[in-house]
Amino acid sequence: MYTGLLHLHSFGRWIVLILLLVAIFKSATAGNRPFEKSDRTVGLLLTIFADIMLLVGIALWFMGAWGYQNISNRGMGEVMGDPVSRFFAVEHTIGMLVAIVLLHIGKAQSKKSIPDSAKHKRTFIFYLIALLIVLASIPWPIREIGAGRGWF
Repeated sequence: MYTGLLHLHSFGRWIVLILLLVAIFKSATAGNRPFEKSDRTVGLLLTIFADIMLLVGIALWFMGAWGYQNISNRGMGEVMGDPVSRFFAVEHTIGMLVAIVLLHIGKAQSKKSIPDSAKHKRTFIFYLIALLIVLASIPWPIREIGAGRGWF
């Protein structure tokens, strides 16, 4: 079960990243156009898939060797001293939580009764910051912490 969830989590990041890039592009190129149903739909799908990845990630954190078990077996001090263990037990988790909170704040901005240009600007800002945090929090195979892991 752990392996299946890990593959789902690894594949799901691409869905979240694509939806996030689409949402950012739509907001960045909106200009003065009205905030359309398609803008709301992309934001909704983005938050839904991000929330699903959060739930899968929480399950992996408790089930896998890198999260809760690692901290309870080795102690927080030792985990924090090891860069790879620290990344998976703390940095990845906190970074993604912050990013998902920002996605939800960005989505909430689109529901406010403010001018449409302000909605586009606010969603753009929150989604862009979330994207930067997500990119920094993913264990890419080209990074030391992601060495040996696949792209999917």
